[in-house]
Amino acid sequence: MTPPKDYSAEVNSNMRVSQRRVLFVTRRTSPQVKVYDEEKVQTSPEVLIRALLAVECLIIALVLMSLFFNAPLEGVANPTNTPNPAKAPWYFLGLQEILHYFPPVVAGVLIPGLLVTALIIIPYFDINIEADGLFLKNRKRRMMLSMIVAGSFSLFFLFFKVYVALVPTVIMTALVLLAAFSSPLSSSRFRRYLALRPIFWWIMTWFLFELIVLTAVGTFFRGPGWSWVWPWRS
Repeated sequence: MTPPKDYSAEVNSNMRVSQRRVLFVTRRTSPQVKVYDEEKVQTSPEVLIRALLAVECLIIALVLMSLFFNAPLEGVANPTNTPNPAKAPWYFLGLQEILHYFPPVVAGVLIPGLLVTALIIIPYFDINIEADGLFLKNRKRRMMLSMIVAGSFSLFFLFFKVYVALVPTVIMTALVLLAAFSSPLSSSRFRRYLALRPIFWWIMTWFLFELIVLTAVGTFFRGPGWSWVWPWRS
């Protein structure tokens, strides 16, 4: 039997010397710890098996597509005959569309570099750990900041006449306004969904929307000399 330790409480502001915590429990009370255990899923094998199944399904789909559909390949390259327009692969057509409006240094180095840097850095900012809706707290202040950011982007696109990038920004701004005046208790399911979207959802959705629109325009709406053409006209 070890002798009981003698605990004593003393007043001391030096936490390096006196690192003790004393809990005083009065009569008819009990100490409570308000902690909720979060649901956890093991990476292996649960997540790993799901990832492997997703990769296998993707491989099977690609093999089936290659069996039933021919690849849209052109003829043998001729160095004396440059096609007009000379389009990059589809995954670079969004960047090529930006090159139509901005100088190569801006469109090829500055803008992609800033986007990649932002996508890397933003997840490390603890701006909304609980993933609450953007306008559930400080509605007026956050709405004002959102409108300032959206207005700045819109003026920037208007100044350089990048109308294809302006359209997604205007649509996302309208959705942000709808979310600002919505509530998790709204009668509309769509408005409830928008009200619960956190800030990183809005940023990523806007980025993907811009990327899809720019890629689609570069693929279907650009003709000789990178001029605007309708897809149904030769």
